[in-house]
Amino acid sequence: MHKETITILGCGWLGLPLAKTLIAEGHAVKGSTTREDKLDLLRDAGVEPFLVKLDPEMEGEDLADFLQSDILVVNIPPPRRDDVAEFHIQQISSLIDALRQSPVRSVLFVSSTSVYPMLNREVSEDDAVDPESPVGQALLHVEEMLLQEPGFQTTVLRFGGLVGYDRTPEKYLGRMTEIAFPDQPMNLIHRDDCVQIMAEIIHLQQWGEVFNACSPLHPRKLDYYSSAAETSGIPLPPQASADGPSPFKLVSSRKLVGALNYTFLHTGA
Repeated sequence: MHKETITILGCGWLGLPLAKTLIAEGHAVKGSTTREDKLDLLRDAGVEPFLVKLDPEMEGEDLADFLQSDILVVNIPPPRRDDVAEFHIQQISSLIDALRQSPVRSVLFVSSTSVYPMLNREVSEDDAVDPESPVGQALLHVEEMLLQEPGFQTTVLRFGGLVGYDRTPEKYLGRMTEIAFPDQPMNLIHRDDCVQIMAEIIHLQQWGEVFNACSPLHPRKLDYYSSAAETSGIPLPPQASADGPSPFKLVSSRKLVGALNYTFLHTGA
């Protein structure tokens, strides 16, 4: 079987574990970082490292070589800034311009469930209309830009809240002053599942799709943080007062599970 060359734009907390998994499967992997001091870390993992920035124009040495691949994984979240939508659209526009000059034919775009408004019900992939947050608006716009490009096929992967390893509820408890919407169900996914799902999409060649990826259990926010407070000894913040029931969205991964025949490694994330 032909093993593709895969480029990962954004080889950090999520991208580097993915790179290691793909290398173990026999793929050649190129990866980017925005920090020069991280180049050796990528190299030591078996990744061909590149220094690449989207600021918002794509900048870096050997960009043509960086995109000399069969598959590109785009793993760069919208930056935290006031003009996030405009800036992120410019970033992805610049990337698309570069992709048009490259041999890349398949793109896996890491998006987020922030594209869904609080509809107070289960949401599927078709419910991404009028996101409430600027980040959600930015992501939905760039998803469409990539999906409509004729020169390559894009699969969009909408992850819930990323957890696992150093991203634990205990880590956030100490920073919280109160628990807003304590009855809200949470949409979470463990990093192990993120990596496995991305590797499966590549393995099964599931291109031209949009998938949600959230663990099947959706813990109530108060229960999630209460459990963390109990095990860690960190005090539980007070619950914020609310005028009515907590707005929510229950993100369904039914489509992904069916397409990949996927079983989650961490059901409660």
